[in-house]
Amino acid sequence: MSTMNKARLGESGPSVFPIALGCMGMGAGSWYGDSDEAESIATIHEAIERGVNVIDTGDFYGMGKNELLVGKALRGRRDKVLISVKFGALRGPDGQFLGHDARPAATKNALAHSLSRLGVDHIDIYRPARLDPTVPIEDTVGAIAEMVKAGYVRYIGLSEVGVDTIRRAAKVHPISDLQIEYSLVSRNVEVNIIPALRRLGIGMTAYGVLSRGLLTGTKPSGKSDIRAQMPRFSGDNAERNQPLVDALARIATKRGVSSVQLAVAWVRAKGAASSVMIIPTVGARTRNQLRDMLSSLDVSLDAAEVAALEAAVPASQVAGTRYSEAHMAVLDSER
Repeated sequence: MSTMNKARLGESGPSVFPIALGCMGMGAGSWYGDSDEAESIATIHEAIERGVNVIDTGDFYGMGKNELLVGKALRGRRDKVLISVKFGALRGPDGQFLGHDARPAATKNALAHSLSRLGVDHIDIYRPARLDPTVPIEDTVGAIAEMVKAGYVRYIGLSEVGVDTIRRAAKVHPISDLQIEYSLVSRNVEVNIIPALRRLGIGMTAYGVLSRGLLTGTKPSGKSDIRAQMPRFSGDNAERNQPLVDALARIATKRGVSSVQLAVAWVRAKGAASSVMIIPTVGARTRNQLRDMLSSLDVSLDAAEVAALEAAVPASQVAGTRYSEAHMAVLDSER
């Protein structure tokens, strides 16, 4: 059992463990290829036993199967965790994305189905997965705020939105956190978004801290692994990014830790330096992966070590964007 102290996620958010568990890669229909359901559930159980209290999912992960898996894993343990859910991504029967719907009625409808699949009476942190360009963020957050008042939601979060959207949302209702990609090789958020979060008293749940396994040398496992279509893993980019992977591995070996531990420790150190509560959301699919990630809590980096790591693994040298060109074009956080 971990004795790691919890901290508040933003000025208006809940108390959370320093690392959250992301469940996107678990179970059938995972974008990283199918994984063993029993091992996924065992991983969630061990995470809870170790003190992890934020479990993150999305209603569109595995076409709803991920929420069913999480709900199954949390039976008898609901009081020990905070469930974070993203909603709004539309998918067709073939799994293709069809856009986003964050209209107030759609928001409440999505919430009702998430509650049903998870088998719970409330969701702790509810957030639109992306900005719906046809719906003012005030309307979406206002609808979730009604659900907070009704007791179906505890806190409101955001995901992959820019500074203007964050400010407008915060005027409607307190925002606990922004979920956004942040890693050694994905650092655009440092320019405007992190300073805005600090000013507004909003936390961050950082996903992609390993750049979807790129930083640990992971390769796509087949056609069902979405990374096979992602720019940083595709074509010549994978080969061009290998020196960054090797550089991180050399530093980790010299320090006597894994690349995973070092990459997660870097994110935590950046949060401490920026005075923004940043919680890495790690996508462990097995208990062994979970243990490696949790052991990063024993790794601390001072300012000089952070600077040296950034010099050895410069974000400016990564080949390829974090999403496809089409996806990048519609990300509010990239504007």
